[in-house]
Amino acid sequence: MSGTLNKVMLIGHLGDEVKMHYFEGGGSIGRFPIATNETYTNKSTGERVTNTDWHNVVVRNKAAEICEKYLSKGDKVYVEGRLKNRQWQGEDGNTRYSTEVHVQEFTFLTTKKEGMQNNGGSAFAAQKPASIESKAPSKASAPAPASPEDDDDLPF
Repeated sequence: MSGTLNKVMLIGHLGDEVKMHYFEGGGSIGRFPIATNETYTNKSTGERVTNTDWHNVVVRNKAAEICEKYLSKGDKVYVEGRLKNRQWQGEDGNTRYSTEVHVQEFTFLTTKKEGMQNNGGSAFAAQKPASIESKAPSKASAPAPASPEDDDDLPF
């Protein structure tokens, strides 16, 4: 195989609010950190150990505005995208490096606003993945017709 692949999928919790930056041409960019955890039991001590990794996430334009509107610190989210490396000169003259996940698709798994909805408040609950790229609408599968055996359980 001569091709290459740059793809990352993460499920984690937001470590901070979405930070937005707007450009003159109308574009925007949103940045937020996501924490992913690895938990295991130390065989020698029997103690549960949790390691947390932090990932810098970048979302653009309309997707960034959606994330800013509905996501808060602590919310669980699925993101899918590409890894991008950046480097720049810091104020002290040292070269700085950063690896970012440039999001192509995302899904809100839990949001604080969703929790409010379950407690009687009204808020948005994301059920479908939000895609940055335009895709053709998928056909929803029709529910299976009821079999004659299922009719016997009806109370009338």
